[in-house]
Amino acid sequence: MRDVQLAHLAEQYGVATEYEDWRGQRVAVSPETVRAVLTALGVDTTDPAAAARERDRRLPPAVVVREGKAPELTLPDGAHGTVETADGALLPLGPELPLGAHTLRVTAAADEHQAPLLVVPDRIEPSALRRRRRLWGLMTQIYSVRSRASWGTGDLRDLAELTDWSARDLGADFTLVNPVHATEPLPPVEASPYLPVSRRYASPLYIRIEDVPEYARLDPAQREGIQRLARPLRERGRTADLLDRDAVWEAKRQALEVLFQVQRAPGREAALRAYLEREGRPLVEFATWSALAEEYGTDFRVWPEHLRDVSRHAVGQEALRRWPTVEFHRWLQWILDEQLSHAQHSALDAGMAVGVVHDLALGVQPGGADAWMYGDALVPGLHVGAPPDEFNRRGQDWGQPPWHPRRLAELGYAPLRQVLGQSLAHAGGVRMDHVMGLFRVWCVPEGATPDQGTYVHYDHEGTVGSLLLAAHRSDAVVVGEDLGTVEPWVRDHLDDRGVLGTSVMWFEQDRHGRPLPPDRWRTDCLATVATHDLPPVASFLSTEHVELRDRLGLLERPVEEERADAEERVERWRALLVELGLLDGDVDPVADPAAVVAAMHAYLARTPARMVGVALTDVVGDRRMQNQPGTSTEYPNWRIPLTSAEGEPVLVDELLADPRMVARIRRTVGPVGGDGQIL
Repeated sequence: MRDVQLAHLAEQYGVATEYEDWRGQRVAVSPETVRAVLTALGVDTTDPAAAARERDRRLPPAVVVREGKAPELTLPDGAHGTVETADGALLPLGPELPLGAHTLRVTAAADEHQAPLLVVPDRIEPSALRRRRRLWGLMTQIYSVRSRASWGTGDLRDLAELTDWSARDLGADFTLVNPVHATEPLPPVEASPYLPVSRRYASPLYIRIEDVPEYARLDPAQREGIQRLARPLRERGRTADLLDRDAVWEAKRQALEVLFQVQRAPGREAALRAYLEREGRPLVEFATWSALAEEYGTDFRVWPEHLRDVSRHAVGQEALRRWPTVEFHRWLQWILDEQLSHAQHSALDAGMAVGVVHDLALGVQPGGADAWMYGDALVPGLHVGAPPDEFNRRGQDWGQPPWHPRRLAELGYAPLRQVLGQSLAHAGGVRMDHVMGLFRVWCVPEGATPDQGTYVHYDHEGTVGSLLLAAHRSDAVVVGEDLGTVEPWVRDHLDDRGVLGTSVMWFEQDRHGRPLPPDRWRTDCLATVATHDLPPVASFLSTEHVELRDRLGLLERPVEEERADAEERVERWRALLVELGLLDGDVDPVADPAAVVAAMHAYLARTPARMVGVALTDVVGDRRMQNQPGTSTEYPNWRIPLTSAEGEPVLVDELLADPRMVARIRRTVGPVGGDGQIL
């Protein structure tokens, strides 16, 4: 196939043959990369007629229409189209179609063609944003926020107590947390919450054992046995030592297996059966993967051949052989569903306008449960990553399989809608990590280097529409993480649809590197000082993060130059804070980081941002990064417990009771949650 034919074929399938890099320069993608990506998508690049056949399709893979508008279709003469709605009703094509996922049927002569039809909101307007001019809340990593009662890592009871306190005492509207997606059923447990085995289900690591109602039905000896498991974890949890998820899960697994065997009260049994019926086959498949993974490992790609396809009859037979274990994993998700619900209801009962905002990771492990369950909708021969940029000149390969644009659409975006619906089941909002992935993803063919990839595009009307449909049903706030290189029209589109962006103080500067005055910030965004991938303020002010990156071999310039740049950025922001009257000119940022933290959030309060997030790490003075991009084993990513400026552990119950810490937090969040918050 000639290059011009290849280009036409790539255009038909949304594969970029060139792109604009981080410097604004056009970069041509090699024909070899284009062919490799198309081949992974199942396209025959040796067939000259492939592009023409794609253009001549009777119906697109999916039809997506915004509410109040009729589908724009060109039907053959004499053809007739009807819509079968989700509840089985038959309606004519027109602008009065209800929101939801339906089926379009087109009859022409003796032939009938059909395609999924999604009717999605034109724009979301969650009630919380209608009622309040501004929303503010804390941002935290649940696992790092422990209490005296938790088992070495933070859990959903700790989250409930933090949200209740921040709402009642501080007037917070939300708590933004890390992804709580499912992890491996047996150690070793992946530390990164952004590399789960499933985004549809949650991690039992976050269960508070004593809150499982069946715990109260144990006899004294059984309770003592469970508490023996908890004691060493609680002792470790009162130190600043790194988090040990493997030890926590081994202990919790033993305790949960005991609780699973307890006879449930009739009402509890009925509630469990109702949950299992509601979740249906997908939960059975997830639990089956978990049971099989306990024997064959957590990468289904190396399982026996007859078990690699979820639809095979042999898989069902193996599930029946392991049914008690399958039932255990289904029960775990019910317990999680209950405790996630309790955390959200606690937040709302305490007065939060939004409650818990869950983070949705970009992708999943290539051998995990979602990849097994949704195999038809993923591309196993490609890895999601990022092109070369200012900070990663070789690009990045995250090892995650992307959604298949065609197959996802042919399924009516059902897998994506299921993941989104689960994330919003017990939440007032969702943060979409790398929201640009709804428009395009950087795909690297297996065996290639990260810079030898290209962008694969999605029909964003379908992906964004699926997001809005889920958010509309939950009356949820949606925040898109749109940092980095983003095409301007993408931000405009999300803004038009009611999706908030993300603005980070350290990055808000003009083309000369000068900090932006607060009135030049955009309105429809979540404004924060930093992110979980950036150093806490105390570390940034002292340039400790530069020394760390130097020790890890991550710098591409001499450490002196990096340190000088960091110090210059800090000085520019300090000068602006002083100019605005938010910081005393005599304050030494290194000696008094708390004063600077308070001034920075007072600055955020002067922006027009609809939401303001305050990192819990910053208000307690923590100095260690949760995640150091560019590392894996070189730095203990995602294993850092919450600590004070002095490096001492900060526990939830002590945080709420320490007058000095409470005063520090009030000083920081006061301007953000002040009188101007309520309309």
